[in-house]
Amino acid sequence: MAVRLNRQVKAELDDIWLYIAVESSSLEIADRVVETITDTFLQLSKHPNLGRRRDDIRKGLRSINAGSYVVIYRVEGNNLRILHVVHGRRDIKSAIRH
Repeated sequence: MAVRLNRQVKAELDDIWLYIAVESSSLEIADRVVETITDTFLQLSKHPNLGRRRDDIRKGLRSINAGSYVVIYRVEGNNLRILHVVHGRRDIKSAIRH
């Protein structure tokens, strides 16, 4: 299954990396966190139903934890569409409206 990223996902990953690099003063830690998230994308491409259904937010959405972050995605035929990556403490409903 092919993984497709929505435009804002790259920016979200960049923001996550920058925040962690600054807060931890470690590029290695920031790299590891983003790598954990992107490894989750690859895992989902092989097992797209691993995440839980999130019809409570929007029909057809799914989510899965990737460390402290939540990956919001949708299965679209033979594609896995990554819609957002947000911190697990954020209100997911309001985060994906933007």
